[in-house]
Amino acid sequence: MPNDAVRDALLKPPGLQFAFRIVLHFEAGPRLRFEPAHLAGRRGFVAVQGGQIEGPRLSGRVLPQSGGDWPRFWPGGLVEFEAHYQLEASDGTPIYIHNRGLAWSTPEVLARIEAGKAVTPEETYCRVTPRFEVPAGPHEWLVRTVFVGKGERRGDHSVFEYYEVT
Repeated sequence: MPNDAVRDALLKPPGLQFAFRIVLHFEAGPRLRFEPAHLAGRRGFVAVQGGQIEGPRLSGRVLPQSGGDWPRFWPGGLVEFEAHYQLEASDGTPIYIHNRGLAWSTPEVLARIEAGKAVTPEETYCRVTPRFEVPAGPHEWLVRTVFVGKGERRGDHSVFEYYEVT
């Protein structure tokens, strides 16, 4: 039986390494929002109009009209993200992304975001955990890596930075 010092030793905490950034473009103007019957909060949808991928591990583009985000707005400022869209690596490889996460801001800041106005990073919290599907080949490292991301809404586009958990 192991001694107490070995048994109680903590594992080395995981690290984070910047992998890439995705800039998502959206149409200006109001978003689809509705209150589902028999459920709290509001549901929404916004279609992705395109975007770019840049970084040391991945570069390419976001395919226009390939999906979007279906956020759930809870009373009090919490937003659950559920986004699906298609990426294309710079070598032409198709990449599917399923992005889930949470955002929170005060109701006043959320109203400014909904109106398409920029907010400062300190006014909102947005973290995501993406999963990917890719064909076998040079980008299959995406499916066997855990990522965490941080996002910011900047008017008609959003910026997400993704970090590999090492």
